[in-house]
Amino acid sequence: MKFSTTILFILFTVFYHAQTLYSKAYGNPNNPPVIFIHGGPSGNATLFEGTTASKLAEKGFYVIVYDRRGEGRSKDKNATMTFQESFEDLNQIYADYKIKKANIIAHSFGGIIGTLFTSHFPKKVSSLTLAGALFTQQETYDHILKQAKEYFKNDPTRLKEILEIEKLAKNSAVYRKRCYEIAGIMNFFKMPSPTPESQELRKNYEAGEFYTNNIRNPNSPAIFYKNEPLNNLDNTKILKEIKKKGTPIFAIYGKNDGIFSEKQLNDLKNIVGKNHFRLIDNCSHYLFVDQQDEFLQFITLTLK
Repeated sequence: MKFSTTILFILFTVFYHAQTLYSKAYGNPNNPPVIFIHGGPSGNATLFEGTTASKLAEKGFYVIVYDRRGEGRSKDKNATMTFQESFEDLNQIYADYKIKKANIIAHSFGGIIGTLFTSHFPKKVSSLTLAGALFTQQETYDHILKQAKEYFKNDPTRLKEILEIEKLAKNSAVYRKRCYEIAGIMNFFKMPSPTPESQELRKNYEAGEFYTNNIRNPNSPAIFYKNEPLNNLDNTKILKEIKKKGTPIFAIYGKNDGIFSEKQLNDLKNIVGKNHFRLIDNCSHYLFVDQQDEFLQFITLTLK
C-alpha cells in the first residue's frame, strides 16, 4: 500500500472498562514513530497537537499524541492516575498502533512518566527526549520558592504565603499546586519576548478546535497524590542507568524556563552529554510553541 506525501492522521478511541482513551497519529506509519507524553497531572496534549504534531510529522516522523486516562479528552471517573496506570495506557498505544519500539518526547510532568516507562520497558524505547521535563522534582520546588523569596522580598504578604507553603507536606497536591501558582505569578512559564511566529501559533491555537477541547480534570492532582506513593521523585540515578544501558537520552529546555535552576540544567547536561543537550534562548516552558523552529530542528537532527 502506498501513502501520498500528504500528512495522514489516524484517530483511535480505545476502550478501557467502558471508558475511552483519546489518541491520534499524524504522518506516514512507515516513518520512525514518535510518542508525545503531555504534562500534568490535569494536563492534555492539545497544545502540542494543535501547534506542532503535524509539523513534526512533515519532518518524516509518525507522530502519536494521546491524553492519559482521566485527563484531558480521555475522560474516566474511575482513573487512579498512578504511574502503573500511565504505563498501561502507553503500552496500549503501542499495541493499537502496532508499534514495537518508539521515540518518546516527554514534556513537563510527562518527563517523570517517560523516564520511568523507559526504565521499565527499555526494549520499547528507541530514544527518550526530555522537553522542558521534570526530573528532580523537589529541586524544582525548592528553586521556585527560593526565587520567590527574592522576587517578593519587599512584599510581606507574599513572604508570609511562601513560608506557609514551605510548611506544607512536600508530597502533597496542595504543596505542588501552590509552588506552581507562585511560579505563575512570577511569569516563570511565559516567553520573555514573544516573537511574531510564537504569537501566531498561540493565536491560531486559541481560535481552533484544540483550544476548545483543552479539557482539564481539576481533581487529577489530588487523585494522583492519594493513590501514587512515588510522588516527589529524583530521577537522576534512573536517567544515568538508562543511558548506561544504551538508550539515547536527549534534553531540550528553554533558557527562560523559570522552574529549573542553572544547577539542575547543568546536572542534566552532564548526564545526557553535551551533544545531546540544547538550551534555547528567549524560550520558557512551552518550547515547542515559544521557539518551534529550533525545537523541530533539534528533534529532527537527534532522532534521525
